[in-house]
Amino acid sequence: VQLQASGGGLAQTGGSLRLSCAASGRTFSTAVMGWFRRAPGKEREFVCGINWRVGSTDYADSVKGRFTISRDNAKNTVYLQMNSLKPEDTAVYYCAADISTGSFVFTGPMEYEYWGQGTLVTVSS
Repeated sequence: VQLQASGGGLAQTGGSLRLSCAASGRTFSTAVMGWFRRAPGKEREFVCGINWRVGSTDYADSVKGRFTISRDNAKNTVYLQMNSLKPEDTAVYYCAADISTGSFVFTGPMEYEYWGQGTLVTVSS
């Protein structure tokens, strides 16, 4: 399984960016996919995730109402639309995936087996 993240860059406070995570190597009809981030000097934290099979989602409180995760089944790609960006959103963002037969979303990094490379998001004040 390979995950390819892209879409990071520089945005101003209040601006928007969209990250993409393209998955390859196996079918993701039973996958859970998540986005995590690591800010300088901080631990990696859960941002949001989606259960591919049922479409259920979960978000960290810090991004609720501003970020939206979605999927494109045909492209095996998950998107993270980030709106109303804040300087505290500055971090390296990682996509992750694992297999699940349930309907829930994993929120812990240890629950994900597959990881993409990070993509840097910088929000200027």
